[in-house]
Amino acid sequence: MDDEPGPSLRIHGVIAHDIGIEIVSGARRPGEVFGGEIEASEALGVSRTAYREAIRILAAKGLVESKPKAGTRVTPRPRWNLLDPDILAWMFEGEPEPGFILDLFELRTVIEPAAAAFAACRRSDADLAMMESALEAMGRLGLAGVEGQAADQRFHRIILTAAGNEPLASLASTVGAAVRWTTLFKQRTRALPRDPLPDHVAVYQAIAEQDEAAARAAMGELLRLALADMELPDRR
Repeated sequence: MDDEPGPSLRIHGVIAHDIGIEIVSGARRPGEVFGGEIEASEALGVSRTAYREAIRILAAKGLVESKPKAGTRVTPRPRWNLLDPDILAWMFEGEPEPGFILDLFELRTVIEPAAAAFAACRRSDADLAMMESALEAMGRLGLAGVEGQAADQRFHRIILTAAGNEPLASLASTVGAAVRWTTLFKQRTRALPRDPLPDHVAVYQAIAEQDEAAARAAMGELLRLALADMELPDRR
């Protein structure tokens, strides 16, 4: 099998996706050793270049490690970059554990209310205009479809950017992915139980009025209600 780069550029992401799902779903357990590069690439019917690049992607996300002579093995879960948008997507392609979903919401309740309060102080007119546009799209399209869900993600990302804090803004893709996948998870067996648009409007209004306390509280309430919609067991 040759190592031509063209095919590998088309296929390595697919290989990383498939192996990534096997890892996060538990089909491949921590400590499991992969076959040799030649053996593994031949089993998958791909070039060694494609397989090698897929392993690099997974290693960058903390899912595997490769060492000379020891080969490639699945790493323990604490080493996974659980905030990576791809890993979040792979988690939700299966049936994520309720505890992991609760963890995501706990993280969001730490990040997003504070970001909303900062945004109330620091937002620009352009930020408000983008929030308005996202809200309009959410209202017009609803959250059952891909375009409405994208508008929801955009609304939350804009707030992180409007907070004017560079490390917070760097979490925008992670929060956007969490918003997307938890919304889809809520709809896996039924339609959305209620319209969450008013909760988003309340956050926007507080930010527009530059009311820090109200923005923080409104975002906290939005997240509380979103978690309640999941109907997960309370672990407190």
